Amino acid sequence: MSQTIQIHGGHTTRTAFFGSATPFELTSRYGSPLYVYNETILRQRCREIAHLVDYERFSVNFSAKSNSNPALLRIVRSEGLKADAMSPGEICMDLAAGFTPDDIFFISNNVSAQEFEFAADRGVRVSVDSLSQLELFGSVNPGGSVAVRLNPGVGAGHHKKVVTGGKETKFGIAPEDAETIADICARHRLTLRGINQHIGSLFMEGDAYLAAAARLLELAEGFGELDFIDFGGGFGVPYRKLDGQGRLDLAELGRGLTALIRDWTTRTGRKPEIMVEPGRYISAECGVLLGTVHAVKANGPTHFAGTDLGFNVLARPMLYDSHHDIELHRLGGEPLAEPTPVTVVGNICESGDIIARDRMLPAPRENDILAVLDAGAYGHAMSSNYNLRLRPAEVLVAADGSHSLIRRRDSLDDLLAPYRMAV
Repeated sequence: MSQTIQIHGGHTTRTAFFGSATPFELTSRYGSPLYVYNETILRQRCREIAHLVDYERFSVNFSAKSNSNPALLRIVRSEGLKADAMSPGEICMDLAAGFTPDDIFFISNNVSAQEFEFAADRGVRVSVDSLSQLELFGSVNPGGSVAVRLNPGVGAGHHKKVVTGGKETKFGIAPEDAETIADICARHRLTLRGINQHIGSLFMEGDAYLAAAARLLELAEGFGELDFIDFGGGFGVPYRKLDGQGRLDLAELGRGLTALIRDWTTRTGRKPEIMVEPGRYISAECGVLLGTVHAVKANGPTHFAGTDLGFNVLARPMLYDSHHDIELHRLGGEPLAEPTPVTVVGNICESGDIIARDRMLPAPRENDILAVLDAGAYGHAMSSNYNLRLRPAEVLVAADGSHSLIRRRDSLDDLLAPYRMAV
């Protein structure tokens, strides 16, 4: 059956995002809300980052915390990228997707001895970010190898909650503690393989990142020979595309990093592996979150579109006041009204359950579909069963336009399963 789709947003290529299907066909088949990923966009972003730096020992670790679906991880691996992990669960998912232990970097933060043992037993690279954790790792893996996360004193990001460098964050070891790091490593016969950092998330100008990279290279000279140096991630994407926001100038950033690395390697005679760890840049734009309008109402001057897009489905707007562009899809050929301020809310019993406030959209109607753009990073990965809502399915649109289920929607039985007592 043919369907006519009207789209508010102005990106005529958006319909191609869904391949051979329409948003209505996808939600009808897989349910609403629904995460939809585009393979072509994901591969394009992988290739852009993979060619960021002109250095023979450059590698990219995809941050699985941004999106840990194994189908997407397999695509990332097929593009030659490696992976990092923040937990045993992410290590398991990386391994299940085909990454080898040597491909995985466990960037720990305040973890238990059991988690360190889990990582060490599987042979993955491990980073610690405090002297206390370095002591603990040495006690459970004496004679092993380790990396340390340094705090370069530089931070960047779109919100104070995502700045991970500088004096006010929980992350990293102060460079002034280099001698203590060496003493702890010697006591536990640990080999210091690498150093790493992360200054924050979603930077759209490269100056702070370049400054932090230069600082880390400077600090590396005080640690003797290292196998690798990890500059971290935080590469931003334009979440306000419909307002004309430009992209991060990746070419300029790459030129700056290449110059830093080549100058440093020439001067020091060292040639360690240089790594970056982007998550959002690779996965954000390949994902769209579809949801259905179930109610419209006005409370005083505020017009609401009530949807199934609660913050259990997409937490970023509630956590960080994050902006996501939204497109409206409607069946039929009726012209859409002129945009008007609409507050898009979800179905969670919280006043903060707001996806977008006073967003300019044609007045929504029941059964319209809203497409929340750039939702492939920290979308499904941060979803929950709050209010005992079911987490949505995930669908992949392949390069040939076909679509397939890569994670089923939760069921009510899934909610009950952990509480069943063994008989």
